[in-house]
Amino acid sequence: MKKLVSVSIAAIALFGMVSTAQADIGQYRKNGCAACHASGAAGAPKVGDKAAWKARIAKGMPALANSAIKGIPGTAMMAKGGRVNLTDAQIKSIVKYMVDASK
Repeated sequence: MKKLVSVSIAAIALFGMVSTAQADIGQYRKNGCAACHASGAAGAPKVGDKAAWKARIAKGMPALANSAIKGIPGTAMMAKGGRVNLTDAQIKSIVKYMVDASK
């Protein structure tokens, strides 16, 4: 019985991780981040462009998330990319997806 419970918990955890990864990509596309970060519009670093992301990634996830949440004055990056309805957690998840895809 303990093995069955352990296997069930592991399966639920794995399914949750897969679902989260899929949700990150879906949020990225659905919420408009890709409008700039897929094409490099307005100087946005393109997802997957390792050179464009290298210095940003070096600042760390907290700094990147903060920039995405609060925006970057003097640039086209508005707070939450203009999607003020998104939670900070959703923004952090999308940033993580973009960083992971750009390492």
